[in-house]
Amino acid sequence: MNHKLTLYSRHDCCLCNEMKTIIRDVSLKIPLELEEIDVDASTALREKFGHEVPVLFVDGRKAFKYRVTESALAKRLGKSRRSRWSFAIGVGGAKR
Repeated sequence: MNHKLTLYSRHDCCLCNEMKTIIRDVSLKIPLELEEIDVDASTALREKFGHEVPVLFVDGRKAFKYRVTESALAKRLGKSRRSRWSFAIGVGGAKR
């Protein structure tokens, strides 16, 4: 299962470019889908995220703001996968 990442960013942003590079590096090891949204494309987005870019959502939940490391992102993606797997095991165990 691929994780869905949504990155709110803007052009000519050093922190945004740094986060994109880290996401690309992690995507070589962990399957993911990335949607990048330019906050300057809309007044509403600029008001909501304008002073907080980059902001990264993982599977619909706000996960990182400003900076992320490869290990922190990989850990977050691994936790999401383990919690789903644990739930699936629990459901299977309940049916027995």
